[in-house]
Amino acid sequence: MKRHIDLLHGRILGSLTGLALPIMATSLVQTAYNLTDMAWIGRVGSSAVAAVGAAGMYTWLSSGIVTLARMGGQIKVAHSLGEGEERKAAEYGRGALQLTVLLAVVYGLIVLFFAEKLIGFFGLRSEKIVWDAQVYLRITCGLILFPFLNQTMTGLFTAIGDSKTPFLANCTGLIMNMVLDPVLIFGMGPFPRMEAAGAAIATVTAQITVTLVLAGRAFGEPVLFEKIRLWQRTSMEHFQEILKLGVPSSLQSMLYSGISMVLTRMIASWGDAAIAVQRVGGQVECISWMTAEGFGSAMNAFTGQNFGARLYDRVRKSYKIALIVIGIWGTFTSCLLIFGAEFIFKIFIQEPEVLPIGISYLVVLGIGQMPMCEELLTVGALQGLGKTMSCSVITIVLTAARIPLALMLTRTFLGLDGIWWALTLTSITKGCVYVIYYLWVLKRLPREAKTAAG
Repeated sequence: MKRHIDLLHGRILGSLTGLALPIMATSLVQTAYNLTDMAWIGRVGSSAVAAVGAAGMYTWLSSGIVTLARMGGQIKVAHSLGEGEERKAAEYGRGALQLTVLLAVVYGLIVLFFAEKLIGFFGLRSEKIVWDAQVYLRITCGLILFPFLNQTMTGLFTAIGDSKTPFLANCTGLIMNMVLDPVLIFGMGPFPRMEAAGAAIATVTAQITVTLVLAGRAFGEPVLFEKIRLWQRTSMEHFQEILKLGVPSSLQSMLYSGISMVLTRMIASWGDAAIAVQRVGGQVECISWMTAEGFGSAMNAFTGQNFGARLYDRVRKSYKIALIVIGIWGTFTSCLLIFGAEFIFKIFIQEPEVLPIGISYLVVLGIGQMPMCEELLTVGALQGLGKTMSCSVITIVLTAARIPLALMLTRTFLGLDGIWWALTLTSITKGCVYVIYYLWVLKRLPREAKTAAG
C-alpha cells in the first residue's frame, strides 16, 4: 500500500482528499475515544461526567503545550521537503521530537504535584467529584508523554504526505479503549470497579498502544524518520525556527483552553449538572470540530509543501476546493446537532433534570458549526504559509470576547443559555474573519513561480 502522497504534482482534489480523508477519519476515531469514555462514564452518573469534564480541561490545555513542538516541526518539515532539503527536514523532525519529550516531562510533574489546586480552580461542590477529578487528572496527565509523542509524530507523518499511518495507529488504540472502558469502569473479572479512574487507565493504555504503532511504522520510513537520530544534538538555530512558528500557535491553543476554563467556572455556578452538560456537549461537538481540524491539518501540509516549492497557484486552488468540501461537512453537522439534539444527548445522560439543559446546549452549538469548520480549515492553511502569528492574534482576540459576552448574556432572560450563545456567536464571527483574511492573503501571494500539473 502506498503510504506517501505526492502533494506537489497531479490533481489538487485527488492529492488533497487523499491526504485529508485519513486525517479526518483519524479525527473521528479520536472523537470515538472520547465518546466511548463519555458513554460509559455517563452510565455511572452525571457526577462522574462532571469529574472527568473538569480534569479533561487540563488534558485540553496540554494539547496547546505540545503544539509548541508539533506545529513548528510540521511546518518546517513540510517547507524543507518542498524545497527538496530532506536532511534539513530530518533535523527539524528530530528537534520537534526532543522538544516534545522535554515538555511532556515538565507538564506531567507540574500536574502530579499541583492536581489538588488545579481541580480546586473550578469550585466543584461535591467532595467525591473533586476526588475523582484529581485521580483522573493525575493518571492522564502524569503519563502525558504518550499523547504528546502521538501528536508530534502524527504532525510529522502528515508533513511527509502519510496520513494513513496515524489512522491505523488510532484505530488500534480505539479498539483497545473500547475493550478496556467497561472492564475498568464497572469492574469485570479480576478488575475492581474503578469508575473515573478506570476510564483514565483505559485512555492511557490506548494512548500507549498508539505510540507503539506509530514508532513501529516509523522504523524504516525512508522520507523522514529513518534519517532522524534522536540522541544527536539539534542546533539552537533549528530550535529557534521551530519555536518561532510553534510559540504563537501554542499560546493561541493554551489561551483558548484558559478562556474555556474561565467559562467552565462560570458554568459551575449553575451546579455540577451544568458542568456535566458542558462535557457531553463538548465531546459531541468534536464530531465536527476534530474532523474540520483534521482537514485543516491536511491543508497545513499541502499548503506548506507547495509554498516551499513556490507553487502558489496550487496553494490558491486548494483552498477554494477545500472551502467547499468542509462547508458541506459543517452544514451536515449543524443539522445533526440541531435536529438530533435530544436523541444524541440521551445516549450519554438520561437524568430528567439534566436533559433539557443538554438539548438546549446542542441546539445552540449546532447553529455555529459551519463557520467553525471554515475557521479551522483556514487556520490550517494560514499555518502552512507560516502565518502562525496572525492566527494567534485573531483567535485570541475573538475567543477572549466570549467572557464579557457571556457575562452580559447570562444577565438577560437567557441565563445559562447565554454562555452557549457566547460560544456560537464568536464562532460565527471567527469563521467570517478568517475566510476574508485568508482570501486577502492569497491575493498578495506572488504569481506562479513554477508550473505543475493540476
